[in-house]
This record gives sequence, structure tokens and C-alpha cells, in this order.
Amino acid sequence: MARVLHISEFTKGGIETHLNEVLSYQSGRHDIYLMASEQNSRPESLQISQDRLCLYPYKRKPAYFLQAIKAIHHKVKAFKPDIVHVHGTFAGVFLRTLFFFKSRRPVVIYNAHGWAFLMDTKPWKQRAFAFVEKVLALRTDYIINISRHEYEMAMHYGLPAEKSGVVYNGVSDTIASSKPPFETQPDKINLLYVGRFDRQKGFDLLLDVFNEHKFKNVHLYLVGDTVLEEVEYVFPDNAVKIGWVDNSEIDRYMRACDAVIIPSRWEGFGIVAIEALRNKKPVIASNRGALPEIIRHGLNGYIFDFENKQELADIVHRLDKPTLEAMGQTGLNIFQDKFHSVQMNKQIERLYEETLQKRKDPYSAAIKKYV
Repeated sequence: MARVLHISEFTKGGIETHLNEVLSYQSGRHDIYLMASEQNSRPESLQISQDRLCLYPYKRKPAYFLQAIKAIHHKVKAFKPDIVHVHGTFAGVFLRTLFFFKSRRPVVIYNAHGWAFLMDTKPWKQRAFAFVEKVLALRTDYIINISRHEYEMAMHYGLPAEKSGVVYNGVSDTIASSKPPFETQPDKINLLYVGRFDRQKGFDLLLDVFNEHKFKNVHLYLVGDTVLEEVEYVFPDNAVKIGWVDNSEIDRYMRACDAVIIPSRWEGFGIVAIEALRNKKPVIASNRGALPEIIRHGLNGYIFDFENKQELADIVHRLDKPTLEAMGQTGLNIFQDKFHSVQMNKQIERLYEETLQKRKDPYSAAIKKYV
């Protein structure tokens, strides 16, 4: 058993799903603790006891960054973890900046959950983000890439191969529920979007396509909302805005629909995609990030070129229920084979053991058992 401190910036969204899978698995195996910001985190839905959860005051503004680093320093000093498992770019910067000039530190496992240098931004910014990651990698024991695409791009930008590997995200099986959250029309194709209403997720592209093409035989259900900033959108007539739904309820919404749509501009992984496969729902996804590693065009869904809106429109026009149902069964088989949480958690457990064994300068007494 090791003392493990998980640190995240926000938990709302896909990161919450990932954290809950990891925390649930580790709760009986390790002495675990979680730190996250007060903003955009939901304590009641995190799979960890409240006495093991520390929420620090924070907003994504420079004035709060030093406060976050101080809060992390205080918790590390008090908890004395053997391993700090840090989730997300900002949390990774805070934690590793703290350790940069310290000779003694716990093992650091870093998962960016989507590289900042792969965002749709200016090339000089991408190079700058990559440079920061390379510098901070000096104070990192292992870097988890959540897809083969993320790993290959990390190697392209010069991150250390000897510290890097791929661990696909995973989710657990779900308990079937017979009660749908809403009534759907059997003669309509019912599509579901789940995620933040923001540019990264391609939400603007989705609404553009549905506003331009009326899709009279399609209903679009929108689960989610804006997170970091308010944006005014024009919603099509055949769209139903639902708002945020507790992750434990997402499966009911997926089962009620015929397919899930993920139009992301960039995507480190795409947990919504594997949640859809788990529920035997095919996925209509952009050709960005890891999505083509999860969705095989024509087999368990459809992949469209993000730069070609007409491709998405053509796919939606051609959808039919029998084909979608058959794709859903194939998707379930792929989920069980590659994207179940059991595989993910076993890989993370092996990483913990290996990195602890490699350490020559133990940070706490517990590490000595592994060295």
C-alpha cells in the first residue's frame, strides 16, 4: 500500500469520470487523497470520502496560481505522499513547479489528459507549451499519454520517450435501467451530445450544421453547458437543451438515443465515446485526436473530417436505425476488449510499482518497501 495524492485543477466533465474510476479502484488498495479547486468541482459526485478531499480556492487567473501552489505545498507537506498523481495541464504546472528546486520529492505521475500543445492555437504557442512540458518533465517520473496519437505527438515535440507510455482511459460496466429520462419519437433519429458547450468540443460546428440543415427526421439532445465562460448560441429548432446531468445518469440518456455525436476540434481521448460504446451506441465523431482510435468508420460509428462540415451533414442525412443498432453491438465488443476500466487501472497499478522501485532517494518510509 502506498500513500497517493491525486491533484486536479477542475473535476467537472470527463476528468470526473476518470478520477472516479481510479479513486474507486484505489480506495481499498492505497491510502489516497484528492485535491481539486473549489470552482467547477462537485464534491458530492466524487468517489472519495469528504475527509479525504481538499478543495482549494481557485479561478483560472494568474492571481490564483500562487495560491494554488501554496495550497498544494501545504498538503504535500502534511500528507507526505509516496506518489503524487497529477491530472491536467494546470495542475501539472503547479505541482512540478513546486518540486523543481527540491532535491527530495515523491514520485510524480503526470497525466495531461490532452496536451496543451495540440490545441487549435498559433504555432508559436504550441512550441511554447511543448517547451514548458519538456522542462517540467525533468521533475516527472512517468508521463501517461491517453492515446497513441497523444504519445506520437509528444515524441514529435521532444518529450522523453523513456518516461512516456500510453494508458487508454477506461470506464466500468453500467447497471441497466429500464426508465428513460425522456420520451423519444420512434420514427426519428435521436442523437445525443454530451460535454461542454465550448470551442474545443466543436459545439459551434455542431450547431452550425444543424442550423444550416434542418434534418427533419432528427432530434438532437444536448447534455452539458458552458464552463469557463458564457457564450451565446443560436440553437436549432430540433435541439433540446438539457443542461448538466450527473455522470451516474449519463447512461440512461445514452440508452434513450440512437447514437452519440462528438464533433471535437481537439480531443486528448474522448471518454464520452467509450461510454457510448458501453451502452451499445455508435458514435459520430470528428477525425481529431484519439477519436479515430476509438471509432472505426463504418464499424462502430462514423468519422468525419472536421474541416468539411458537409461530411457531417451527409452522415446525419444517411442515418438509419437498423444500421445504428448493429454498430452498437460491435461497439460494445470493442469496449470490452480495449476500453474497460479494469485494463486501465491495472496498468496504472503497474506504473506505481515500477516507478516506486526505480526511485533511489526515498521520500517517505513507505517508499523504502519498494526500493
